[in-house]
Amino acid sequence: MAAAVIAVIDIGTNTLLLLIVDAAMQPVVDLCRFGRLGKGLDATGRLAGDAVAASLDICREYRRVMDEHGVARPIVIATQAAREARNAADFIAPAEQILGAPIQVIAGEREAELAALAVARTLPELAVARHLVVDVGGGSTEIITVDGGGVAARVSVPIGAVRLTERHLKHDPPSAPEIAALTADIDRHLAPLRLPRAVPVVGVAGTATTLAAIHLRLVRYDPAAVTGLRLPRDAVVVLLGRLLATTVAERKAMPGVEPQRADVIAAGAAIFARILQGVDAPALIACDRGIRWGLAYEAMATDQPPAAS
Repeated sequence: MAAAVIAVIDIGTNTLLLLIVDAAMQPVVDLCRFGRLGKGLDATGRLAGDAVAASLDICREYRRVMDEHGVARPIVIATQAAREARNAADFIAPAEQILGAPIQVIAGEREAELAALAVARTLPELAVARHLVVDVGGGSTEIITVDGGGVAARVSVPIGAVRLTERHLKHDPPSAPEIAALTADIDRHLAPLRLPRAVPVVGVAGTATTLAAIHLRLVRYDPAAVTGLRLPRDAVVVLLGRLLATTVAERKAMPGVEPQRADVIAAGAAIFARILQGVDAPALIACDRGIRWGLAYEAMATDQPPAAS
């Protein structure tokens, strides 16, 4: 097996991701675990004790994996949950001790830059085309306008799959008033944004890849199969309707749905559907390589861990 060169850990509101790549930028390890660090954060402003404990257990697992691959010091970032929680130090301090590295709590705009870099390297055929890169996370959504191969604009909005599920979707399946409130909340956050119209939307991270996996009815997740897949806008809207009409148990049984994502996937899909409809985008293009890959590409280019911003 090729020697590991760079390890990146992305600590999000819903998931913790570990990526280890070799000198040829091929993945040696690419793991996703669900810590749900941001559980209850929207209501309380704090990280829940059980979510902190679960996420620290994942950090211990990742430390063991890195030890097995000879990685001493990973690059570690944390996003919306760590930015927002009043007690973020309850997680960050012990996690740094476990991982043996500082945790960079990065701004939403920095997330956007890394997502755009990952897409540019993964889907170079889009380089000259104007498009949007959208990263729907658990607590926030990053939207990047790419034009002429460069980032023309970027914004982070505080809507995400976990946050909006907890805020609006109380019944299983959701009621019509809950769905209306969810849609109105998304539209309220999107309304002030000046986004280009009728351009492709590239979706990175778990919500987008899950929609692609459901579309393909994948029993076993395949990053190569979902990356580059184009889902017509109408297909995303139909899929959203299907997700909102089913229970969490029914979603868990759908090919392509990770059980730990089943309770929040409908809210994440709603964000994509409203963006696609709002900008009259023809399609959603899925991309498995998100900000963890952006960090890895950046670190490989500079041969040193990138600084927080």
